[in-house]
Amino acid sequence: MIDLDVVNLSRFQFAATALYHFIFVPLTLGLSFLVAIMESVYVMTGRAIWKKMTLFWGTLFGINFALGVATGVVMEFQFGMNWSYYSHYVGDIFGAPLALEGLMAFFLEATFVGLFFFGWNRMSKVSHLVVTWLLALGTNLSALWILIANGWMQNPVGAVFNPDTMRMEMTDFTAVLFNPVAQAKFVHTVSAGYVCAAMFVMAVSAWYLLRGRHIDLAKRSMAVAASFGLASALSVVVLGDESGYLTTEHQKMKVAAIEAMWETEPAPAGFHLIAWPNQEDRKNDFSISIPYVMGLIGTRSLTTPLLGIDDLIARAETRIRDGMVAAEALERIRANPKDAEARAIFDRTWEDLGYALLLKRYQSDMSKVTDADIRQAAVDTVPTVAPLFWTFRIMVALGFYFIVFFAVAFWLSTRGKLAAHPRLLKIAFWSMPLPWVAIECGWFVAEYGRQPWVIEGVLPTYYAASGLSVLDLAISLTVFIVLYTVLLIIGIKVMTHAIKAGPKPEKGEGPQGRDANPVIAAVDA
Repeated sequence: MIDLDVVNLSRFQFAATALYHFIFVPLTLGLSFLVAIMESVYVMTGRAIWKKMTLFWGTLFGINFALGVATGVVMEFQFGMNWSYYSHYVGDIFGAPLALEGLMAFFLEATFVGLFFFGWNRMSKVSHLVVTWLLALGTNLSALWILIANGWMQNPVGAVFNPDTMRMEMTDFTAVLFNPVAQAKFVHTVSAGYVCAAMFVMAVSAWYLLRGRHIDLAKRSMAVAASFGLASALSVVVLGDESGYLTTEHQKMKVAAIEAMWETEPAPAGFHLIAWPNQEDRKNDFSISIPYVMGLIGTRSLTTPLLGIDDLIARAETRIRDGMVAAEALERIRANPKDAEARAIFDRTWEDLGYALLLKRYQSDMSKVTDADIRQAAVDTVPTVAPLFWTFRIMVALGFYFIVFFAVAFWLSTRGKLAAHPRLLKIAFWSMPLPWVAIECGWFVAEYGRQPWVIEGVLPTYYAASGLSVLDLAISLTVFIVLYTVLLIIGIKVMTHAIKAGPKPEKGEGPQGRDANPVIAAVDA
């Protein structure tokens, strides 16, 4: 029988390291393009202020990039350390994009990072600009591969289970690469990173303006960030809608849990704006719904119903029973590899084999499985609803807040009045952490909502863990949390020091970035 304490500690450790790692990733994704935009203006205009902006924000990008790489390496080691059976079971598929991501991060990105920082006086302006854009593209392509791997976990395509090797094996790399779930996840995730970087630039620039420091740099940075942030915030909502539509198609239980939809509603289903889910009784003790909205978002039609949790449990029961047939055929094949009848049965039913593995939590011998075991395993396909319900709504609310905020900032920046509204500048400063909150909420919904699966419909999470002891995991978990916390503190301190120091003063500027001419400084203020 499987030790659930080991599984839960393994899950918590991976979640903690992933969440720490993704503090650095979105800012890296967004700053890379913002820096490229700023350097493009410098090359086109030749104005020194834009080079100064490129160097300053590029320095913050470099600090963040280094911390992202350091935290990401440790996270990848956990696949073999904490999730060895997962690595064995699907390594043929998951390993390919993961290896490509490593090549992108450690060879392509690292090369361009070095050229960006050390090539200013060794290359022409245009050559260095090309390097900067390649750095931005390489950074985002690195994210593409890891999101292809994650998208396959959400929607496993282009692979089959081989009864002779007892592993999933890739049959179509193109299907894995162009998995619609992975592609939607990629564009949604990188757009969220762009919002994060835009808000970061807005917040730091607002802090400078409120203190009368580096005014020229701050004004221009806010103008760039406002337009970039508005476009990104709008794209996050649009691409999030696409991601939600695909989730409805491929992960119906996740959508039902996010919406706290216990029973199938007549089409088009309403959207629960507020609800108090009661998982024990499988109902909502309280809810306020907006008619039609969820049906239109989830199905893009007025006639297609969204299945509720109760109906999806019944479907899971059917798939578990079919999976038991596949498991029985698999045992026959292992006993006699030449059993043609068993292979024919397995070929028809192997896609439900993962559902039969849900029973291993209760009964190691399939011949002794009871109807009660099947019913309980089907109920286990329902993730915990309340955290998903509220986390999703926090993410959506913040998404619409970003649109409003950047729209106002963009409108004021086009009129040259952004710096004249100290209240908005304060809002910008205190809004700095909000994109990270939204992003972490999004990852929680994506990963926690997939439970009990580590690979949707293929491999249960508790079946994928390594055979470690609780003590082993407790020690490694403590070490990782301490290490990552130290790295986070160091990262924040280094970033804060760089921000407080500001860019190097140009000729004619005072030590704090104020113009040396007090009359001009007063006009700028």
